[in-house]
Amino acid sequence: MSEDYFSGMSPIALAFLGGLFTWFMTALGAGMVFLKKDLSRMTLDVMLGFAGGVMIAASFWSLLSPAIELGEAMGMPGWLPASIGFLSGGIFLRIVDRILPHLHLEHSMETVEGIKTSWRRTTLLVMAITLHNIPEGLAIGVAFGGVAAGMPEASLAGAMALAMGIGIQNFPEGAAVSLPMRREGISQIKSWWFGQLSGMVEPLAAVAGAIFVVIAQPALPFALAFAAGAMIFVVAEEVIPESQINGNGDAATMGLMVGFTVMMILDVALG
Repeated sequence: MSEDYFSGMSPIALAFLGGLFTWFMTALGAGMVFLKKDLSRMTLDVMLGFAGGVMIAASFWSLLSPAIELGEAMGMPGWLPASIGFLSGGIFLRIVDRILPHLHLEHSMETVEGIKTSWRRTTLLVMAITLHNIPEGLAIGVAFGGVAAGMPEASLAGAMALAMGIGIQNFPEGAAVSLPMRREGISQIKSWWFGQLSGMVEPLAAVAGAIFVVIAQPALPFALAFAAGAMIFVVAEEVIPESQINGNGDAATMGLMVGFTVMMILDVALG
């Protein structure tokens, strides 16, 4: 379908479709559990590195750079909304990280983060990935919401490229959730269910981000930078450290560089 086909749709509907696509890719990746019982730890670490690279590239090319340009177009110093929004996104995720109970892959129950809870291990693992997906969904939402503002710095093609890039990195992310669960003895169906469940938050977050921008269009550069800050927090606090702790640091780093390159090409070529 061409860009013209989507241009007549509301930004909220487009954001929802973008979120659905990224959820679908998460579910597709989680479906790897029906083909394989396990993947090597190195493969999982490369997948995490790839996801981190996509998120870093998307944070700049699809979010921070447009935020700076939009700020300048609104008569502000370009760095002002970008800096305020970026730091606010990181602070917000830090607060959520401290409150939301979650458990990182391959970690023991003694390392559960957030408030104390009686939730089961599988639920805590899903919550950890859900924490990753909240800023991704917001990023898609504010990108499509920015199209409604009618500013050339926020293009439909750029928003679609962002959704595509996040969807691509959600495939290995879904597999990185479901396969370790299968290895722990959980059934294929349950492993897939919990793997795809982590991506369900993205359509909701995308709609919320689009609605916010449509209601408060002058806040768009701040919202774009906010989503970027939230994603960079997740990458620096969780994705990169998780990919580096098993002795596969070089491979994970190359995965990150490939992910960054893929997202950069998508954004520059399509956006």
